[in-house]
Amino acid sequence: MKALLFTPSVPRYLLSRSLGKRTPLWLVPLRLVEVPEPEPPEGWVRVRVRLAGVCGSDLALLFGKSSPRLSPFFSFPAVLGHEIVGEVEGQRVVVNPLLSCRERGLPLCPRCAEGDEGLCLNVAEGRFSPGMLGYCRDLPGGWAEGIVVHPERVYPVPGGVPDERAVLAEPLAVVLRGLRLFSPEPDAPVLVIGAGTIGLLSLVALRVSGHRGPIHILARHRVQARLARELGVEEVHRDAGEAAEAVRAKGYRPAIGARVWRGGFPYVIEAAGSHSSFAQALSLVAEGGKILLLGGTGSGRWDLSLLWFRGILVQGSYTYSAEDFRCAVELLPRAEGMERVVTHVFPLEAWREALGVIRRREGIKVAFKPA
Repeated sequence: MKALLFTPSVPRYLLSRSLGKRTPLWLVPLRLVEVPEPEPPEGWVRVRVRLAGVCGSDLALLFGKSSPRLSPFFSFPAVLGHEIVGEVEGQRVVVNPLLSCRERGLPLCPRCAEGDEGLCLNVAEGRFSPGMLGYCRDLPGGWAEGIVVHPERVYPVPGGVPDERAVLAEPLAVVLRGLRLFSPEPDAPVLVIGAGTIGLLSLVALRVSGHRGPIHILARHRVQARLARELGVEEVHRDAGEAAEAVRAKGYRPAIGARVWRGGFPYVIEAAGSHSSFAQALSLVAEGGKILLLGGTGSGRWDLSLLWFRGILVQGSYTYSAEDFRCAVELLPRAEGMERVVTHVFPLEAWREALGVIRRREGIKVAFKPA
């Protein structure tokens, strides 16, 4: 079957890390290959992939921005793709890509026993190599024509939900878990930094879950700002200064560096996963406020003095529990219009064109249609 195989190397990683999004596409360690169809372990099911999204974490791998500290928990070469909608015997399904204790043939660790499988202690242990589907060398991810999945990790797609909305179930589950831990007051202002997939799904999740307070979003690019407005957000800001003015924060000029503020937003969601967006979150959150890190900020250096000086709480959130994923699937029928986040769909053969669209900021969510 056809698949997109990611085969990293240290020299390419270092070169891509220095070049970032300027990395020429011939240098990206991704290739279209023919691989054998995977044999399902006993009791598992075959899934024919209908659509698979390109996540920011995939881009971090491809362009050398992922943190080396996380490398023990993934295994390569691997077929990427963990945002998956597929088909099992004619039934459309979405796939939870986690490979936790149950899939790995191990007794449940404390986190899995609590139902928080996204924090499984055994992601690098057991019968499979480290990682989830899309980051595990032993099992292909969704950038392939077919995958194999534990039956408890597939969820029927509710009737009437298009594939382009269903493929967003996995990132929506990421957002739902983060909001569950974050628990913003229902009438409080919330600022979302970053209007990519995670940022836009944060808008959807806040509204669908009943948040009544004003929602602001910081959108750098025109296509992002337009889509944020289409999803019902009126407070769309181009830069940090404009966002600060919206809540009447008072700006001060430090001896060196960007402006700092007194006042700000009681709740800030960092959804861009960049060094600059985390710095903006530290600057724009109010004294005693909370920051939710949904974007993978990678490695780097930050001035954390504002974190201490202003009494800020930071909550990180990665993946989800089985319950979060189930809730995401159940929300799909109510999330009308969310499919507009998927702006481009490509066959596997056009992966360079797909990455080009992403790099030129011409769309939001790009997905592959393998068959």
